[in-house]
Amino acid sequence: MTIRIDELDRKILGQLQRDAAQSLDDIARAVGSSKTPVWNRVRKMREGGVIRQQTVLLDPEALGLEACFFVLVRTSEHDAEWQAKFLETLKKRPEVMEAHRLAGDIDYILKVRVTNARAYDVFYQALIAEVKIHTVTALLSMEEIKSTTMLPL
Repeated sequence: MTIRIDELDRKILGQLQRDAAQSLDDIARAVGSSKTPVWNRVRKMREGGVIRQQTVLLDPEALGLEACFFVLVRTSEHDAEWQAKFLETLKKRPEVMEAHRLAGDIDYILKVRVTNARAYDVFYQALIAEVKIHTVTALLSMEEIKSTTMLPL
């Protein structure tokens, strides 16, 4: 279902992206509306799939997940069976924060969060034990400069 998003919807979404725990009254005040229209618009956007879920953002370093690796994967396999197995393997691994299929020389890039390099090696060994991969290159992020979940509205 496709829904039309107007300027007020975008303001509401902006407020929700900043802090989804704020009250409807606070959101309504911030966007210049009242509570009932804001609630109706939020409900409409949830039902329409614009708002997928509400969640809490955690600090990975506070939880001991100090190492962030970007893993470049090249494969010589491109059939549907291999791809299904690879995607299933990634979905089972909680260390994989993001996975993207790419155009170009690299087939996939993964964002992996672990405690340290040794934990990354455990992840790597498990990955290559489950699926055949041509080459894997791991890049350790030395510093996170920007990370956001907020979409540009």
